[in-house]
Amino acid sequence: MSKLTVFVLKRCPYCIKAKRYIKELLEEEQYKDIDIEYVDERKEKERAKQFDYYYVPSFYIGNHKLYEGAIQKEQVKEVFDEYLKRLNDD
Repeated sequence: MSKLTVFVLKRCPYCIKAKRYIKELLEEEQYKDIDIEYVDERKEKERAKQFDYYYVPSFYIGNHKLYEGAIQKEQVKEVFDEYLKRLNDD
């Protein structure tokens, strides 16, 4: 199963909120098996350069961007639903 990759910055307030929403949603039954990989773009600059985004947090499955920028809990849920749909389609 492909991981959901989330590009973040350590002190970014939007990333901090996104991580909180992610943690809350992962406690729900339908999302508990989603495998999240966080990538700090400052620590992994070369890897981050390989992806086309400007704002963090940015959510990817493989090389496909699912969402970029400030995000609310409902939008994280939509990202999770899209992630699960794409996995089931493969």
